[in-house]
Amino acid sequence: MARIMIDLSGVAHSYRTEDELVQAVKEADFQIEENTFTIMYGPSGSGKSTLLNIISGLQKPTRGRVLVENRDLYSLSPDELAFFRANRLGIVHQTTHWVRSLNVIENVSVPLYFLGLKRPVAEKVAMLVLDRVGMASYAKKSPLVLSGGEQQRISMARALSSNPLFVIADEPTGNLDQENSDKIMDLLQNCKSEFRCTVIMVTHNMEYVPLADKLITLNDGIAQALPAESMYETTRKLMTDLQHRINKFTGKKQI
Repeated sequence: MARIMIDLSGVAHSYRTEDELVQAVKEADFQIEENTFTIMYGPSGSGKSTLLNIISGLQKPTRGRVLVENRDLYSLSPDELAFFRANRLGIVHQTTHWVRSLNVIENVSVPLYFLGLKRPVAEKVAMLVLDRVGMASYAKKSPLVLSGGEQQRISMARALSSNPLFVIADEPTGNLDQENSDKIMDLLQNCKSEFRCTVIMVTHNMEYVPLADKLITLNDGIAQALPAESMYETTRKLMTDLQHRINKFTGKKQI
């Protein structure tokens, strides 16, 4: 039986604006096993980003418990939480965030400096992961002059440079064309198969749902974990639900 990597129990998060209380996450109870590929799917405003921030140690939930490797994430001290994020977690965003004055290998090395590695060692490690994602020849270039697909592959290298236990990818293909999106998906699958990472990806693209071991759907702040034994049925249900929402919005009759 696979070891449980992440365990959310009774998790909810709300915040107050000037005139109302917003329940970003109303209910989240699920587990994510080690060395699996989990996809979080849901419409805009469903709570995906908030839930990712909670799992990443960035946003303490209003209530509930988040266990990572059987440790309560939000009972850690600030130093322990920083160590967790630096050593256990790799993040790939939809939009890359580069230090503009640094070249590719220097940007990929930045997380390693926080781990205490000296520059020669950090850049050696960075070069290895750049090679693994097919971007070693771009090491001395500025990331700002590269295409969106090339930048996202470098972002993958940066996320993997610290040899994390799990990788969180937040809409990593959102700004890419189909060809480059497929390359990023191949790299994410390699994170699981070659790097032995536990991968959590947020997307609104149902095309990638069949790649998952587990699907977590979010709707109106409620998270529901679905096993991937029958991805065809899961995808069919999601498409049906989506069509119902479209019909309701446009005033079309249900068929």
